[in-house]
Amino acid sequence: MTFQNSSRLYAAVSSLLWPAIFCAGLTGSYFAFQSNMHLLWFNVTYFSIVAIIALFERLMPYEETWLESDGETFNNIAHTLLSKGGVQIAAAIGTSFPMAVATVAQPLLSHKANIWPEQWPMALQVVLGLVIAEFGLYLAHRLAHEYLSLWRFHALHHSVERLWVINTGRFHIIDSLFKIALGQIPLYLLGAPLPVFLWIGAVTAFIGLLTHCNIDVRTGPLDWFLSTPRLHRWHHSKLLAEGNTNYGENLVIWDQILGTYYNPPRPSSTDIGITGKVADSFLAQLVQPFSKKGAKQIIGKKPKEVRDKEELAAAKAASRRKQTEEPIRKSG
Repeated sequence: MTFQNSSRLYAAVSSLLWPAIFCAGLTGSYFAFQSNMHLLWFNVTYFSIVAIIALFERLMPYEETWLESDGETFNNIAHTLLSKGGVQIAAAIGTSFPMAVATVAQPLLSHKANIWPEQWPMALQVVLGLVIAEFGLYLAHRLAHEYLSLWRFHALHHSVERLWVINTGRFHIIDSLFKIALGQIPLYLLGAPLPVFLWIGAVTAFIGLLTHCNIDVRTGPLDWFLSTPRLHRWHHSKLLAEGNTNYGENLVIWDQILGTYYNPPRPSSTDIGITGKVADSFLAQLVQPFSKKGAKQIIGKKPKEVRDKEELAAAKAASRRKQTEEPIRKSG
């Protein structure tokens, strides 16, 4: 059953749903962080939001064909638990690996240089932390697209041909660790307190769910500064000119500043995936990037637009060589 997408109710729900779900997640996180078991209660909130998103994916999908099974549900969940939960799998703490890392590492690694503005209201500290962490996340994400040595791990995330809430955390463990390191180390060095890490983890978790959701939401002005489903669908496009854009994890301010923001005035892409091929099983997907043969399978053929550019560049180079050789022949 789906809503009629021409109704006024549909339009209202479509406009309000993204901020409503995001605020609900942050509200639940607030009460979780006030408890003595903040990671446990955060995950109760997280899985509740997953259930809500899954329901609305059925009621008002952006792309109806994405409701069909692709046979990757088990692998998606397994990668989520491994890359986002680590040793907490048994406790069902599936997406709070960055929080858990911060809980242990922050007291050990944070130095007291009095750089961090701890006197600021917590909300402002979180915003500052998001901007700083986002640069590391942006850098890690962009490097993973521009260097094949990193793309072979990141390609697992892009190998899906549909976006929905369950494949939000489909990341290779190496890819996740790389992003966590670049996103969190600057905050450790600046001496950010633990609550900042926890709140950044919460924001990242819920924006991650919402960017991947297959819900027909209208995000309007939110697209200017937040990572939204519309922007992320462009990022998953098979076309490099569209896919190598919108690297922001939570915010797109660094995309705006560094020229990788992409949001043309037309429906965002549903033709997503990669030119290569990842292995079928979970364990095979984990080990595939470490072998030369596996990396070659993942990378696959060069996209047509890259081949066209290379052919054009080769033709221009040949033309220049011909032009430089011609006077020599005449003078001889």
